[in-house]
Amino acid sequence: MPSRDRITITIRKDLLRSLDRTIDKQRVRNRSHAIEVALSRILDSEAKQAVILASGAGVKMRPFTYEIPKPLIPVNGQPLLEYGLAILRDHGIKDIVITVSHLADKITDNFGDGKKMGLNITYVHEKKRSGTGGALRACKKHLDPAPFIMLYSDILFNLDLTEFLDLHQQNKSALGTLALTSVADPSAYGAVKLRGSKIVEFSEKPLVDNDVSHLVFAGCAAFNHSIFSRLSKSKSHLSLEKDIFPKLIRQGCLYGYPFEGRWFDVSTPEIYAQVLKKWK
Repeated sequence: MPSRDRITITIRKDLLRSLDRTIDKQRVRNRSHAIEVALSRILDSEAKQAVILASGAGVKMRPFTYEIPKPLIPVNGQPLLEYGLAILRDHGIKDIVITVSHLADKITDNFGDGKKMGLNITYVHEKKRSGTGGALRACKKHLDPAPFIMLYSDILFNLDLTEFLDLHQQNKSALGTLALTSVADPSAYGAVKLRGSKIVEFSEKPLVDNDVSHLVFAGCAAFNHSIFSRLSKSKSHLSLEKDIFPKLIRQGCLYGYPFEGRWFDVSTPEIYAQVLKKWK
């Protein structure tokens, strides 16, 4: 636990009222803690960079994806990927690396260098798709040696990324932290079991029984730069879920962050139909 000094400050009343509204007695305990959280968000966070994995072929979303890459499928008039870019920007993360492959030119033409959104976007073109781990591995040279956010391009979610990053960086035992959401049927996802906040089991697409966890990986993670030392160069195809997460669990350095905000994995036409009705 870091040492603390007692100080006296004078603060505007309107700012104090805003600060008090953040106190929920759980994540933010009191005024002193609220000030500390607010300052840490401004001063402590090293992670101002992100990777978005957008090089999948979107097979499950056919026939839509024959003509349009899944990241550009419209949701309420905006491309799906734009929502991920916007939430990153709104939390001060503006250096973005995007992996592309299927209909890549349509993605790069749409978002360009990112300046219209106040971002700095770099693209990694995958000539041959190499799995989620392989795609992440290809981004190493474009990232600073600091923590970063990783997103899948086909998710819609409401998550306080600033708090998520803060907790990841405060946990010196964590090489990676996965955002976790709860679903009724985890069989299509990776079911996660926690002991405290440490992940102790990751079952990709488990059979549903009374013992299965309903917490699943939400397609958003925070990683230290040292994750790249775990991404084998000898395998051309590398899956985060199958190859990397189980290894990190055995090493005791993968943690979870359950959140209660809305979340959609826009992976099938059926889910897409729900999104068009429910996502505002």
